[in-house]
Amino acid sequence: MGKVHLEDNETKEKKTEFSLVRVKGTWKRKLTNKVKKDTGDCVSPAKIYESITEQGTSWTVVSPIVFTYKVMETQDLLDPINDTLLLGHITDKQQLEDVKKSNKPIKRFVVVDQEVYKIYGPRLTEYMEANNVVYKILALPTTEENKSMEMALKILEEVNKFSLDRRTEPIIAIGGGVCMDIVGLAASLYRRRTPYIRVPTTLLSYIDASVGAKTGVNFANCKNKLGAYIPPTAVFLDLSFIQTVPRRHISNGLAEMLKMALMKHRGLFELLENHGCMLLDTKFQADNSVFGHSSSQVASQATRIAITTMLEELAPNLWEDDLNRLVDFGHVISPALEMKVLPSLLHGEAVNIDMSYMVYVSKESGLLTEEEKQRIISCMVGLKLPVWHEACTMELIQRSLQDRLKHSGGLVRMPLPVGLGQADIFNTTSCEILQTAYEKWCDELSISSDSNCGH
Repeated sequence: MGKVHLEDNETKEKKTEFSLVRVKGTWKRKLTNKVKKDTGDCVSPAKIYESITEQGTSWTVVSPIVFTYKVMETQDLLDPINDTLLLGHITDKQQLEDVKKSNKPIKRFVVVDQEVYKIYGPRLTEYMEANNVVYKILALPTTEENKSMEMALKILEEVNKFSLDRRTEPIIAIGGGVCMDIVGLAASLYRRRTPYIRVPTTLLSYIDASVGAKTGVNFANCKNKLGAYIPPTAVFLDLSFIQTVPRRHISNGLAEMLKMALMKHRGLFELLENHGCMLLDTKFQADNSVFGHSSSQVASQATRIAITTMLEELAPNLWEDDLNRLVDFGHVISPALEMKVLPSLLHGEAVNIDMSYMVYVSKESGLLTEEEKQRIISCMVGLKLPVWHEACTMELIQRSLQDRLKHSGGLVRMPLPVGLGQADIFNTTSCEILQTAYEKWCDELSISSDSNCGH
């Protein structure tokens, strides 16, 4: 009787898989095994699974979401004859032709960092006027201290007054990572998702914030606690913007570039080790008077490797479903450190201090040799990055690791270098190793470091 009872239980639930087929302007569900794919019918990748039990009916919807976005190098983005800023995001050839033939004026809402606007405002205005664009330019102080929901709402109020088409008129963000994060979040909220375009104007945002899907603002004194994963429709990369960035901010961006080098690409590390000073001096521009064409070649090579390795890590994991992320190197302790001493440390500087300590953890764990450790620290110093900070106490480190446990599924998931250009994720680094690494880190680097970063 027991066996019959089990079989009877199993038959009480009836599961059916349905596909969705477009029929005369509407969608109809059809049994998946009855759908013929060669009939020309439009079949959605979504499916509905219906389950009927004695308690009632339940439906499970599986609806794949595919995001397509372009990360595109360009030159002279604000030259009026370059239509990339206005049309470069359109991938459908027919749509592009239709827009070019249309008499309807192009309409764009632009949010620009106010410091960037001081430099490029006249050129941006001239660009819009020359192309007969109906536009609104909103210049804002997009700093880490102002990275708040209030600023996102301020943007949304202005967007609402301007009245955008939420499908065909993307919001444009021009500035650093903070600007692009805030605008991205605002766009994701307006009409549930309005497309937006990123134009990075700092080195840090050029190789880091611009290429992923994250948006966000600070909340409850925590970095990026509110946000969404909504990629831009396009990213336009113009290295010429970097020439007006202060030297300290070039170093700031080099920290994220060094992160990708240490995690994934020995060749990039050696480029930074050998040519980092030149990149700082030339601000990633061609400088024929001093370095010849090699400066622009190295700049192009370094940025492309950094972006490619970043995309390799981000593209399969845009929503961070997998919490084992090599790109988190330098981001275990730095968020708490950055918020604690705001605004004295820039983001990349805080990241580098985190990486510097973790290099010592790797050495004490037997993952790096003393020579490799010294080469990495020397490279950091050569890039004019801080390698130690008095506010990065053992207490702050331990608190950061505890927070990491809470937000990473009960595991620390600590990315550590295991050589130059190679890394792995570790969950069981002992307290003794962390303490020993901290003591050696302080002993060797605190004397020569300036807690104000020497700027």
